[in-house]
Amino acid sequence: MTDKSFQPTLAGLRAFVAVAEKHHFGSAATILGVSQSTLSQALAALETGLGTRLVERSTRRVRVTAEGMQLLPLAQAVVDAADTFSAAAAGTSDPLQGSLRLGLIPTVAPYVLPSVLAGLATRLPELTLRVIEDQTERLLAALRDGAVDAALIALPADAGGITEIGIYDEDFLLAVPPGHPLSGKQRVPAAALADLPLLLLDEGHCLRDQALDVCQKAGVRAELADTRAASLATAVQCVTGGLGVTLIPQTAAPVEAARSRLGLARFATPRPGRRIGLVFRSSSGRDESYGRLAEIIGESIRTDQEVRLVV
Repeated sequence: MTDKSFQPTLAGLRAFVAVAEKHHFGSAATILGVSQSTLSQALAALETGLGTRLVERSTRRVRVTAEGMQLLPLAQAVVDAADTFSAAAAGTSDPLQGSLRLGLIPTVAPYVLPSVLAGLATRLPELTLRVIEDQTERLLAALRDGAVDAALIALPADAGGITEIGIYDEDFLLAVPPGHPLSGKQRVPAAALADLPLLLLDEGHCLRDQALDVCQKAGVRAELADTRAASLATAVQCVTGGLGVTLIPQTAAPVEAARSRLGLARFATPRPGRRIGLVFRSSSGRDESYGRLAEIIGESIRTDQEVRLVV
């Protein structure tokens, strides 16, 4: 039976939230920086005080109970509020004046980071940036788990609890082998992809899905090449070697064309492309700060790249 005078401790609530998110006591303890026994004791004390079983423990997995699922959003809100309070008390409530973990997808990071880092160093000298490069789904998972603060990905994210800020739009270019008849063309119809062996990135890369979407919208069934690449740089090298063609974003064109004999062609209007933006947890309460960050990132990239900023 619940003790009416019981007051949950912040340690107990943190333990519950961490275990519920990780479904593993060891991982939760690592995230909180405590021993597994300390975490278990804190959670047990919380359950005892509430008179409610929050998680089911077994040798194989941890499962949140129905009662735990009802209480979890409230516990998360308390933990987030405590973190916001602590940050404000320390004078670091503005994430742009402290340490920020920024995720970027692999088809963005190598091509815009020089511009982004230079712009942030100039405009936000008090910001300490940590860069994490990974695929979209893993970045979104890290964002939800609190391992990443914000991420630069292709939009839409289509993820619950995530706020999106569009930063820039860019065209896709058609990368072809050197000497290819389409090299240098300015108005290639997207339907031409039906007659070309299209090289795709591996599963998990959003650029793979975007390339297939371009084909679908053009009403063509692309001839897929046998070769698949784990990175855009590898795909470009395969194209240069005559193994097929691929789509590359405009921001990648200067780097990839400079280090290979790559041929490039532009699509006819309406040109296919993608929107890149900043995503972050909606519960963070940092809309204004991340809005400013997105604006600085966009202005920094536009200085060196052919992109269209989102108004």
